Amino acid sequence: MATNQSLKTQLANKNGQAPSTQGSTMKGLLASPSVIKRFEEVLGKRATQFTASILSLYNNEKMLQKAEPMSVISSAMIAATLDLPVDKNLGYAWIVPYGGKAQFQLGYKGYIQLALRTGQYRYINVTPIHEGELIKWNPLTEEIDIDFEQRESEAVIGYAAYFELLNGFRKTVYWTREQVEKHRKKFSKSDFGWKNDWDAMAMKTVLKSLLSKWGILSVEMQKAVIEDNEDRELKDITPEEDDNTIEYEVQEEQTEEPAKESKSKKSKKESAQNTMDMKFD
Repeated sequence: MATNQSLKTQLANKNGQAPSTQGSTMKGLLASPSVIKRFEEVLGKRATQFTASILSLYNNEKMLQKAEPMSVISSAMIAATLDLPVDKNLGYAWIVPYGGKAQFQLGYKGYIQLALRTGQYRYINVTPIHEGELIKWNPLTEEIDIDFEQRESEAVIGYAAYFELLNGFRKTVYWTREQVEKHRKKFSKSDFGWKNDWDAMAMKTVLKSLLSKWGILSVEMQKAVIEDNEDRELKDITPEEDDNTIEYEVQEEQTEEPAKESKSKKSKKESAQNTMDMKFD
């Protein structure tokens, strides 16, 4: 059975070129008609700009280049379905490497954006609390007294998140920095985001806890909470007839071919192996 690498080499030799690198593989995948079509179905005319941002992110992140290219595209597709940019500087959504694969992570600005789209929130915010600013906090009554003018240093001691709905329901939470760190060690799969922007990840953690427990969640927000940091099965979406596209699989398993196998079963098996659909549920 030919491996992905041998197929890639054969294709390169056929075209009189050297085997492509992982970076050019990503560029080739994004240029594939099937991938372009998928993004156009979701984003319309903005698909070209979005795929360009994926390639830019990939080329500028050395750690991300170690991840499976198809996992990067799969994660980016989740952001596309939520209509959120993947530019890490914007803070709406991130694509982070973990265990050789890329994973989708929703940023705190992404949570705020999705909440505002529901049309149910009058106020929603999350902010770091610096040393000297917190006067008192009662976790039972949720009474919090903050004086931002009393800041004693730039050291962050905690994070507060708050929302008020149009019907008057309101909720406040406050986490100390130690609480956030404990949560990170227990639940975080990758330190990539935390190393790049600890405060942004901390605010996302506190806001996510607030909204997932007490907020009004639209279907879109429910999907975002589920997708955030979830392991995903990767599926090839490049068509077999696309001669300029390289098939990219997550893992290769060598199985012994059965001694006897009917033509109908073999046909079904080959059809399943050549499935081109990408699913995100």
